[in-house]
Amino acid sequence: MDVRTPGIVFAALMCAGLLGLGAAAAATVSRATVSYETPAVMLVREDGKSVSLPHELDDGRPVLLNFIFTSCSSICPLTSRTLEEFQHKLGSEAARVHLMSISIDPEQDTPARLNEYARKFHAGPEWQYYTGTVAASIAAQRAFDVYRGEKMSHTPVTLMRAAPGEPWLRIEGFVTPDELVDDYRNLLASSGSPARAGS
Repeated sequence: MDVRTPGIVFAALMCAGLLGLGAAAAATVSRATVSYETPAVMLVREDGKSVSLPHELDDGRPVLLNFIFTSCSSICPLTSRTLEEFQHKLGSEAARVHLMSISIDPEQDTPARLNEYARKFHAGPEWQYYTGTVAASIAAQRAFDVYRGEKMSHTPVTLMRAAPGEPWLRIEGFVTPDELVDDYRNLLASSGSPARAGS
């Protein structure tokens, strides 16, 4: 393998991330409605508690889910900043939404590191981070079709669901916080659970 490859990949990811902040990236965002089967795996939350992934996803709240790793310097900070702004723009409504970020580098991302990462992005109590075994992380990634073989190959994907049992909205690309708020509100309005829209 060309020894320059990691640097080239990093540069490409940085360029993609920077473009994601501009209007030019809007055209690269795609959305699809998808159904997934959640694997019965155990993860470890940033508070150190072992939890069931299906249980965490099905606690009755709307869910926003993404996959990150704390040493990522391109895609993850951008998508995490988007969730931070999404949380801020929702205001008090944010307490009714479960934000979940699952590490794709669980060997490095201990609960302590995830706690530090959460503070960096001002994560509220409704935004939780998860690690666990490599097998559990890969099972979760495969279930939501985000597994790309290794962490440096990951792509920006945000998954959103209005309520347990409903399909997911899969958003690929760098969505803006305002677009994410619109997607969230549109999803709630079109779901079978209008009470979750705060009306």
